[in-house]
Amino acid sequence: MSSPKAIGAIELSSIGIGYQIEDEMLKAASVELLIARTICSGKYLIVVGGGVSDVEVAVQTGLAAAEEAIIDHLVIPNVHPSVFPALGQSVALEEDETGALGVVETFSGVSVIAAADAAAKAARVTLFRIHVAMALGGKGLCLMTGTVSDVRAGIQVAAEEARRRGLLVSEIVIPRPSRELFSDYL
Repeated sequence: MSSPKAIGAIELSSIGIGYQIEDEMLKAASVELLIARTICSGKYLIVVGGGVSDVEVAVQTGLAAAEEAIIDHLVIPNVHPSVFPALGQSVALEEDETGALGVVETFSGVSVIAAADAAAKAARVTLFRIHVAMALGGKGLCLMTGTVSDVRAGIQVAAEEARRRGLLVSEIVIPRPSRELFSDYL
């Protein structure tokens, strides 16, 4: 499958229902399974990618079958391409690529994906980590870097997206972070 143009995600309160929904989503449409796993607090996360109509069908199928087990969900029709490497935690920064540090923390894995996409579309930031729920108590975390003004703009938009969903925990901009903060990514 070529690079996905859309991304869809469903976060569920039940692991068993998660397996069932994952199966139904994959049978309903031609999508690529990007993430499917148990996450902290006994939840299950499913993230798929593909063409817009296929992703929409897969997510609608999952939502229809999941009923009350749904915690959060999304479909982003034209996801920013930088979301995929950051979500896969495969971004390595060069020392000269680091600037201000922006951090958005959310109460769900799905909401942080939406926030990261909004930030990347609104500002010239480098998304270098989108961490969904594992070892975070079910929360989401997005890290970005760039100029101070770009990071502030990206964080503002990302935080507004999470706030709109009622799931914002924190929004932080560190204008001149110590190099040690980036040491895991250099």
